Amino acid sequence: MSQITVSHLTFAYDGACDNVFEDVSFVLDTDWRLGFTGRNGRGKTTFLKLLDGTLDSRSAVRAGVPVLYFPFPVEYPEDDTQAVLERLLPDCPAWRILRELKLLGVEQDVLYRPFYTMSNGEQTKILLASLFLHDGAFLLIDEPTNHLDAGGRRLLGEYLAQKRGYILVSHDRDLLDRCADHMLVLNRRDITVMQGNFTVWEENKRVQDDRERAENERLEKDIARLGEAARRTERWSGRAEQEKHARNSGLRPDRGFLGHKAAKLMKRAKVTEARQQAAIAEKKTTAAQCGRGRRPEAAPAGLGQKRTAGARRRPEPFLRRAHGVRRPDVHASPRRAYGCHRPQRLR
Repeated sequence: MSQITVSHLTFAYDGACDNVFEDVSFVLDTDWRLGFTGRNGRGKTTFLKLLDGTLDSRSAVRAGVPVLYFPFPVEYPEDDTQAVLERLLPDCPAWRILRELKLLGVEQDVLYRPFYTMSNGEQTKILLASLFLHDGAFLLIDEPTNHLDAGGRRLLGEYLAQKRGYILVSHDRDLLDRCADHMLVLNRRDITVMQGNFTVWEENKRVQDDRERAENERLEKDIARLGEAARRTERWSGRAEQEKHARNSGLRPDRGFLGHKAAKLMKRAKVTEARQQAAIAEKKTTAAQCGRGRRPEAAPAGLGQKRTAGARRRPEPFLRRAHGVRRPDVHASPRRAYGCHRPQRLR
């Protein structure tokens, strides 16, 4: 038993703006029967070529066993099949070759026919049999059912269920359910590994999607609530500013006191609004990460967070006490500072 280690794999094609894979890390056991699933164009074939060394992984992929890829080109396809297999397996006894072909439903007489005259399905079975006759190799099998009918896919599934040590790329869920004991799941930028076949992965994905959908709905409600609170705070600070220019029963208001009060309320409103906006931005980021299937990251320290224990409280900039004497606030108006802040009747 050996392992294949993928450590911090990041890969992009030359000239591409986005990475195909970004900081991917996991470990595979070479005895596993792995199904590989993901949307078309996400990079399944690219990952297989990184595993077998066709593409440079920059030492991010380390395998302790030979890695072989299917399909592969055949030299001299005009030769008969027996000659082709002898070149691929020079040290393999004939009885092992016949046994593998029989397990795949291939008759013995195909050995004496030119390789290129056989159907695509027969060629697929012969090449797969030759790969599994390489002892100790880990196989990368890319879409083997493209040229097989329903009976051929069922037979292939039974054959693969008896084998070990391969990654199978296929969109045939019945085939994956029949032979896979682990699943490789290709996400937007990374790859996850889980135990079980395709049905187990599908059920886990449904549960995860439901949980993320409920989390997104909760975050959207929180965003709407915080937005309404921010608008309410803005209206509150605006009314405080308007009171400075208002008249009440012909009395002249103390503009110094009201101006200071309006400034203090405006400052408090701005701080509250900034905290609310920071909380909204944090919840939007969390919702976006949940929508991409990623675990929410910790928010940076700053606005919108509670003060931790032991943190120093900022001193109040208003009235302070010194030696038991209440000192006037230097920012207040002269009338309010010395208690003369009642409005005077107009003469």
